[in-house]
Amino acid sequence: MDILLVASAFNSLTQRVYAELSDLGHHVDVVLASHGADPVRAALHELRPELVVAPMLKSAIPEDVWRDHTCLIVHPGPPGDRGPSSLDWAIAEGAREWGVTVLQAEAAMDAGPIWAAEPFPLSPVGKSDLYRNEASDAAVTAVLTAVRHYAEGAYKPRPQTDDSVTVVWRDAFRQDRRRIDWERDDTETVLRKLRGADSQPGVLDELHGREVFLHGGHPEDRLRGRPGELLARRAGAVCRATRDGAVWIPELRPRRNSGDPAPFRRPAASVLAAWEPSLELPEASVPLELPPDRRTWTDIRYRQRGDTGFLRFSFPGGAMSTDQCRRLLAAYEHALSRPTRVLVLGGARDFFSNGIHLNVIEAAPDPAQESWTNLNAMDDLVEAVLRTTDRLVVAALAGNAAAGGAMLALAADEVWCRTGVVLNPHYRRMGLYGSEFWTYTLPRRVGAENAQRLTTEALPVSAASAERMRLVDRLVPAAPGDFPAEVEQLAAELASSPFLDARIAAKAARAADERERPLAAYREAELDRMRAIFFDPAAPYHALRSAFVRKTPSGSPRPLTAPAGDLR
Repeated sequence: MDILLVASAFNSLTQRVYAELSDLGHHVDVVLASHGADPVRAALHELRPELVVAPMLKSAIPEDVWRDHTCLIVHPGPPGDRGPSSLDWAIAEGAREWGVTVLQAEAAMDAGPIWAAEPFPLSPVGKSDLYRNEASDAAVTAVLTAVRHYAEGAYKPRPQTDDSVTVVWRDAFRQDRRRIDWERDDTETVLRKLRGADSQPGVLDELHGREVFLHGGHPEDRLRGRPGELLARRAGAVCRATRDGAVWIPELRPRRNSGDPAPFRRPAASVLAAWEPSLELPEASVPLELPPDRRTWTDIRYRQRGDTGFLRFSFPGGAMSTDQCRRLLAAYEHALSRPTRVLVLGGARDFFSNGIHLNVIEAAPDPAQESWTNLNAMDDLVEAVLRTTDRLVVAALAGNAAAGGAMLALAADEVWCRTGVVLNPHYRRMGLYGSEFWTYTLPRRVGAENAQRLTTEALPVSAASAERMRLVDRLVPAAPGDFPAEVEQLAAELASSPFLDARIAAKAARAADERERPLAAYREAELDRMRAIFFDPAAPYHALRSAFVRKTPSGSPRPLTAPAGDLR
């Protein structure tokens, strides 16, 4: 069918729905409602789709649209749930199971007949992680079911007046419900509030006399202090005391009226340092190989099991700053010093990596220079992986990867991918040419023609399509919470394979590639292009980066037909 996706943003779920529907042979286009109703009407007039699907919509579909077209809305709540903050309420109330409902747009919000519904478990993770994983899996299943029902023609959607549907209206989950009482709330309550707002909208609080939003929350098992007191820092995060313990908060977002010139999310310690240069929080360092009984937060860990090493990393939003790249490289070098035959890279769940850290770059005194420094730190990491010849390196993608983060994965010998992952192996939408040795690794995997198409069309790729084009070596059909155990089992089988020695020995063939064209030549050519973009104040990259970080509309309301960025 011809299907039009109407969304407030081309976010992770919209991209996944687009990719999975396209895989089934549907012709899919996208229009962004964030640009107003007129582009939606124009797209409908031009494309004349058979069906409209709204994977993520913050505003109501205009009446003239839903009256003239069948519009299916993806609502992140079970049948009968209504309101704009469904997941927030589920987390706040400690629900163990939730659901996604695909319903038809009508005059009353979330009140239309039900075309499909799918339950999912509520894991004890942040809302954004839950949304990109368990909720995304359920949403895609429900959307594909609803589209099939519509295509069959005979299916009758279930009205919400049906006796089997219990209607519950939930108001918007506002900041007065999120606010933390540091004197009274115990650690679990604080964590639940932080997790329910980890990406958006954050928890409004006050630090050093300024209003700030707290983003992300993780428990701490040893540090203690007066409730609300800042106790320590680690890897850019800060630790804050609760009534009966402490929590780690990775990121802060200054409120727009706080006087901070960079009112967007960035590492918590750097925000505080900009406000209070004299503030000295002690560094609460922990070993890279953390004991299994520790209940604390760190963004990089190493663990060894037999002949297999596991280098776990998890950065908020998948972005990797200069500091994070350098620390991950140091951890990688530590992992190489350990006696293993297989080394697995990647977090337990959610993002693998999205490349350089645009928020940190935007907040830097010299964004062009920080872009350059961050990119070189990323290149150093990728080059270290490419030059590893004494063991097999596996990139295990529990979640999405994009731009330089996708290329980091391709530097490994094998790429394993959870079936729900979406890949964006391109840079064009940020107005960049790209680096991280993509001109070496991408054509080598998918061929020159596919590499050209992927980087110029700049479209999201499903895990299944990635496997078909050999961008990915193995699909892991596991639920988000089961992925680490599946990877560990697969890695153990690989480490004990009788063919492993031969595969490691074959990596010596990298020397032939080096003689034909050294890695340094690929790096230099890519960086020449990137340097020209970074240090050109008129390059689209700077405006696109600022719009992305500050969440202001940019580019075309039709993101598939007009990739952003002029590569000159």
